[in-house]
Amino acid sequence: MPDLPSLDLKEIARRLGQVALGAVRPERLVAENVARDGRNLVIGGQKLNLDDFGKVAMISTGKAGLLLAEAMLPLVEDRLEAAVITGSQEYLEKGKISYFPAAHPLPDEWSLRAGSKAYELALSLSERDLLLLLISGGGSAHLCLPEEGISLEDKRQVTELLMKAGADIRELNTVRKHLSRIKGGRLARAGWPARVFNLIVSDVVGNDLESIASGPTWHDSTTFEQAISILKKYALWETCPEGIRRVLEEGQAGLREETVKKGDRVLEKVKPVIIGDNLRALYAAKEAARQFGLETVILTSEDQGEAREVARDYMGKLGEFRRKAREQNRTFCLLAGGELTVTVRGQGLGGRNTEFVLACLLEVLNNEEDFQGIDWLVMSLASDGRDGPTDSAGAWAGPEILEKVRATGISPQSYLENNDSYRFFQEIGSLLKTGPTGTNVMDLRLFLLAPRPK
Repeated sequence: MPDLPSLDLKEIARRLGQVALGAVRPERLVAENVARDGRNLVIGGQKLNLDDFGKVAMISTGKAGLLLAEAMLPLVEDRLEAAVITGSQEYLEKGKISYFPAAHPLPDEWSLRAGSKAYELALSLSERDLLLLLISGGGSAHLCLPEEGISLEDKRQVTELLMKAGADIRELNTVRKHLSRIKGGRLARAGWPARVFNLIVSDVVGNDLESIASGPTWHDSTTFEQAISILKKYALWETCPEGIRRVLEEGQAGLREETVKKGDRVLEKVKPVIIGDNLRALYAAKEAARQFGLETVILTSEDQGEAREVARDYMGKLGEFRRKAREQNRTFCLLAGGELTVTVRGQGLGGRNTEFVLACLLEVLNNEEDFQGIDWLVMSLASDGRDGPTDSAGAWAGPEILEKVRATGISPQSYLENNDSYRFFQEIGSLLKTGPTGTNVMDLRLFLLAPRPK
């Protein structure tokens, strides 16, 4: 790579983003973690003798579902009995493989059909069979099979209400799992006593197996009572669909079966292997940044909270690094990841990443003297290429964006108050557009600080 002086901070940020995303490409993750050795399928160092099994089935779902499946199929296709794959452009039955289009963040009719097909496939398995389950973020929407008494529209409505209210992923999944026949370990229950091997690309903080795609083959520590409490916490209990309230109340009263709990015999035959996560992407970016000659620190891979509040905290933490950049002529790259939330109060358009960067920009505007004598850049992007309900992955900001703000008279504060961060960065010209990346390991954040030439 070229030396630092030959590149501007925007170009460095672009390259680091590419490296981070490249490190969690599904085909790369499969190649590095799975191999075929004759009759043996080797996953994460563990050998599975395929001759020991009757049927081999596969379900691949989430935003990495299609690419994971395409990388996995050459390794198992000769033994494969049936497969359900989500994330294709169109519905297709290709021999023993069913391909379904994907919806996100709200499920649709294809999600329902894919969920039904996956459930039926799991039910068809016996003790001698093997289910390969490839899970990635977005699987909660890609596979949808509501409890009896709940319509697809009910499920969509309550999901959208929770998202707009600012519920975090664990809260959202607590509710979703108790409205589903496949989430919260219920897909494993349907497939029992078959053996289940999970290959997982994590999109949740702490790689919590309960939360990734709502944990279809893992135990669930939440309850019907907690699901009700979450809806009441956000003042949604009275406004959510009647079918939702009825199912949750029946579950609380013991009239419906709970999700799979820790210690259930179903889980004795389930093996999870995490093959990709946020930290993997951050480490790849860290190594690339060092090749540019930057002093690099990973702050966290588990940030959470309201986007604008977290932005304020991060910009405060930059103080010591700013001082060292200015006084000691040092250049820093600070990396972080996780998944923030946005409580929607305005009528604008945006996602958690654009809102985060806009809030960071406001912090600089309100404390410009702290940034004198240094060059800086903030970038935040969704690793799946889609930041909330927009076509952007996120945004970036730096001194040239500050100059555009001054030149145009545009008001960052007004856009932030209206949750209109997408249109702000569209107007100012610093949206990040990657298109769908085919992977999902939450969000990636980058802060660059460099001494300004005197």
